[in-house]
Amino acid sequence: MKKLLSTLIFFSATYSNEIASQDVEEIIVVTSALIDTTEITNPLYVIDGDEILDDATTSLGDAIDSYLGISIADYGAAVGQPIIRGMSGPRVKILKNGMVVRDVSGIGADHINDIDLNDIEQIEIVKGPSSLLYANGTIGGIINVVDDSISTMNYELPELKVGYETQSVNDGSSEFINFKNNFNGFNVNVGYKNTEFGNYDVPHGAVIHEEEDGHNDEELSYVENSDYAVEATKFGISRAGDWGYVGFSVDNLESLYGIPFHGEEHPEEDGEPHEDERIFSSTDSESISIKGSYEVNGNLINKIDYTYRDTDYTLVEAHAEEEGHDEPHSPEEEHEPTLFSNNATEYGAIFDISNDIRTQKLSFNYVDEDSSIVGEEAFMNPAKNEVLTLGYFVGQDFDLFHVDLGIRLDQVTRSGSVTDQDHGDVDSYSIDGDVSSFAVSIGRDLSDTLELNLGFSSVERLPSVIELFMNGPHMASGRFEVGDPTLSSETSNNFDISLNFSNGEYFAYASFFINDVDNYIALIDEDEDHEDEHHEDEDAHDDEHDHGNLIHANYVQEDAEFDGYEIEFGRTFDLGAGEMTLSFGRDVVNAKFTDGHNVPRINPARNIYSLSYAQDDIVFKLHLKDVEKQSDIGKSETTTAGYQMLDTRLTKTFDLSGKGELKVSLFGRNLLDEAARNHASFVKNEVPLPGKNYGIKFNLTY
Repeated sequence: MKKLLSTLIFFSATYSNEIASQDVEEIIVVTSALIDTTEITNPLYVIDGDEILDDATTSLGDAIDSYLGISIADYGAAVGQPIIRGMSGPRVKILKNGMVVRDVSGIGADHINDIDLNDIEQIEIVKGPSSLLYANGTIGGIINVVDDSISTMNYELPELKVGYETQSVNDGSSEFINFKNNFNGFNVNVGYKNTEFGNYDVPHGAVIHEEEDGHNDEELSYVENSDYAVEATKFGISRAGDWGYVGFSVDNLESLYGIPFHGEEHPEEDGEPHEDERIFSSTDSESISIKGSYEVNGNLINKIDYTYRDTDYTLVEAHAEEEGHDEPHSPEEEHEPTLFSNNATEYGAIFDISNDIRTQKLSFNYVDEDSSIVGEEAFMNPAKNEVLTLGYFVGQDFDLFHVDLGIRLDQVTRSGSVTDQDHGDVDSYSIDGDVSSFAVSIGRDLSDTLELNLGFSSVERLPSVIELFMNGPHMASGRFEVGDPTLSSETSNNFDISLNFSNGEYFAYASFFINDVDNYIALIDEDEDHEDEHHEDEDAHDDEHDHGNLIHANYVQEDAEFDGYEIEFGRTFDLGAGEMTLSFGRDVVNAKFTDGHNVPRINPARNIYSLSYAQDDIVFKLHLKDVEKQSDIGKSETTTAGYQMLDTRLTKTFDLSGKGELKVSLFGRNLLDEAARNHASFVKNEVPLPGKNYGIKFNLTY
């Protein structure tokens, strides 16, 4: 810790940063892990909330999947965990108003991101390790969902929003209501959203279930157990003035969704093990947040921003007998539910010590998090995670360029245990580590229309509790997964260069990155040709017997390199009484271990074609995502065919005599009805992407 303080003092006496991130244009972003309001100039997307509000209701990952460098690992319509430049899991953090969402999505591929997209202001995506200033271990990046449940400014007028939506692919509907007003100087924000989707349709024959004899079972035109229902409520109250603001909010989200695939460690001999059962998950979360800012205006400190959040999250996976099945199960066939829980407390403060020459901020953050899995299918013992963070960033303009520098040090403690599967012995572990990270970027305007940004960062990440202490059958992935408490920390050294061009009519963007990761942690399947050294003394025959139908997979480490690029160019021009924009984009990620074999579950290259036309109160969008075949596969993986996803949306806005507006959106998804599979999904064959979907959405603002 003394080394950190010495380093901070040294850097504070030198120069420059707000945060590293790049985009087509300079954008003011409101976020809050280590900074609150800052200019962002590195790899970043800021998605306006109306883009989400006017389009079809989907998972978070699906909502942002069409942006360059962003893809998803899906598990049915309810689950769409985001991937940034090939990085996923604990390397990508989901934030709500600048604080990490403390759910259990990192513990299972079939777990949803606990996030409500109702009435949001924007979604911010910071790509690459430069996002280290927002959260610990963000080698891939961060996705920050921003709303104004705690408003930093006083509401000027009361506002009521009401919406309704229907979709064809799942015979589902969604409705929401949101109200904002200022009562005697207090800003009040109340919201509610309810969504109910049934099983979703897929092209005929898209679902592939492999039976033991190698033949496919009955072809279905829908994915069984792919229904999804969620009910979200939020309440926020704040007070703002010249002195700053302070507010309080409560978010509650309850969901119920089917599990469309479930592996079986010891399948029954006479048929499908779950043919008469419905397997589903239900979640219940409540988070209480306090957020504020105080204008000190002192000689040393200008402002103090502070945050606090307490989260109580549970997910229950259960088995239930399907309706119409009269034959009771025997006691040994009954399944007890499995309870996943995560309780976390987080608080922090940011001290603005900027002056006329440079922007400077110091930050402090602390997280105390307890995770547990209890029940029949528990695959990890309870674990505890504590992180204490100190950070510093400084930014300064020079004559020819702007320099940004950010550093952070995390004092991390992971505590847990591993139970020996054969003898029942329990070994306890407490893993402590100080990890340090930094990011620096240099930006320069080469001309009035062309901007260059260079970035370098080094981010260290301690293994997550699942990578350390996992030890048991994970039915959702069809694997017996084994962690390793002796894993070392990852270190990612990333170089990024980007060029932005815009002259008002033509625009272009190009970003190239190389990410060398020392001690990269991956879940690797064992097969006949590969026995992991960590388990080399295990008897192969006994292992196969113990784990039955499940694939044995281990969390192992090996140096890896990720490289790739994102390019986009287009033109905006007048057409008739409106404005037309045409663009083409492409993103590519290559990921290999040092021994030459491919990192598993890396999505393939994509070409993205976009057309947008806006005229007065009408907006039309057409979007084609051409996903290439993935043949650069990891061990035990199979190739994934390419597909083309064609989406469209037409939005018409009606003025209500100056007192409000009504937006009507007609949307279509996968209009070509492609049988599409996501290579990053553990269940790409059994759970393909949804088929053709069309619907209508009404949004009334008054």
